Amino acid sequence: MARRFSRRIFMQGLAASGALAIPYLTPRNVLGANEKINVAGVGCGGKGHSDIMKCANVGQNIIAGCDIDGGRASKLADDVEKKGGKRPELFADYRVMYDKMGKDIDAVTVSVPDHSHAPAAARAISMGKHAYVQKPLTHTVHEARVLRQLARDHKVC
Repeated sequence: MARRFSRRIFMQGLAASGALAIPYLTPRNVLGANEKINVAGVGCGGKGHSDIMKCANVGQNIIAGCDIDGGRASKLADDVEKKGGKRPELFADYRVMYDKMGKDIDAVTVSVPDHSHAPAAARAISMGKHAYVQKPLTHTVHEARVLRQLARDHKVC
């Protein structure tokens, strides 16, 4: 008997795949099937580093990284170059990164301390960027509802 593909099954698969899901979330009317997407990372140390490098490992363009600790950001840039990619631009403030690089970014990973997840993701989503956010996505139900509505309004994941 065939299993029905439900929203619940989709969300479970998305959660399991983590950052590797980003290349599949880009709408086909924005990019061709064989084009790479431009990924920016908010948070370049620890889990942020691994999330961004997973995108680099599947061949996506890492164009920007943001971390308040310049050493972590530099390490990320060095690792992206070692993988054969172009050195990403580095920023200390995600708002500056979004303002400067926004037109070039297709997707964002957000892997910063928990209290900053929702604001960083909301700004990216408001710009029409797909966002992969580490858990917890939000601290309040209100933040979760705001992000859900933004994603619906801007037609992004």
